Amino acid sequence: MKITDIKGTFKLLNGVEIPYFGLGVYNASEGTETYNAVTYALEAGYRLIDTATLYYNEKSVGKAVADSTIPREEVFITTKVWNTDQGYQRTKDAFQRSLEYLRVEYIDLYLIHWPVSNLFFETWQAIEELYSEGLVKAIGVSNFRQYHLTELINNSKIKPMINQVEFHPYYQQNDLVKFCQANDIVFEAWAPIMRGRVSQIPEIVSIARKYNKSPIQVVLRWNLQRDIITIPKSSKKERIISNAEFFDFELNEEEITLINSLDKGVSVL
Repeated sequence: MKITDIKGTFKLLNGVEIPYFGLGVYNASEGTETYNAVTYALEAGYRLIDTATLYYNEKSVGKAVADSTIPREEVFITTKVWNTDQGYQRTKDAFQRSLEYLRVEYIDLYLIHWPVSNLFFETWQAIEELYSEGLVKAIGVSNFRQYHLTELINNSKIKPMINQVEFHPYYQQNDLVKFCQANDIVFEAWAPIMRGRVSQIPEIVSIARKYNKSPIQVVLRWNLQRDIITIPKSSKKERIISNAEFFDFELNEEEITLINSLDKGVSVL
């Protein structure tokens, strides 16, 4: 991944360019909190906004994007179909609601939020059709393990373009990362900063001091240098701005190796 600035992108399997850095709005409440967070992010240069049906804030995301001066085609919007909406027709219905809530005519990236047994094949079929109809620019999954991905790849027309999964210094899922990258499935990290807990890891604090950066900035930089898209969540303006200020330094191989060595297989869930 060539890292340039906040508006840099990574090319998906179908040629669509996705920003490699964005804002997640998980747990941001519908209304002012989400609206302001998205507005702050767009003003700061973010061009990827990640939401989901489960977050119950698609309306606020859509309003913030609509109210901004940034052309729609320059904002990359991701949303996801929730477990209770899975199945062929229910997925299509859920997608139409998301379009309405987000105030858009298409969605840039649509994901299956979790692999629901006996349903995610039907769900994927519906998503493939939405993609073929031009209503979605790119399609993928979230929280899929290697065996889920293998089953889906072997039983579908279109390969998932992204797998969005928990990934951070203490939970790196390296075998899954390798599998995705070997199969041209872009890996995207949720909870990349461990909900702020990376600031308590001594090794990362030490690296941050060297560069006069925060531990959060160091970890976000580490994500991109490992070719992993990252979407930290924040609602505070100063944190949203600060999170994006990591494009003026580069971690060396020794530092990347050190952070890689911190893996404990421990989830923040």
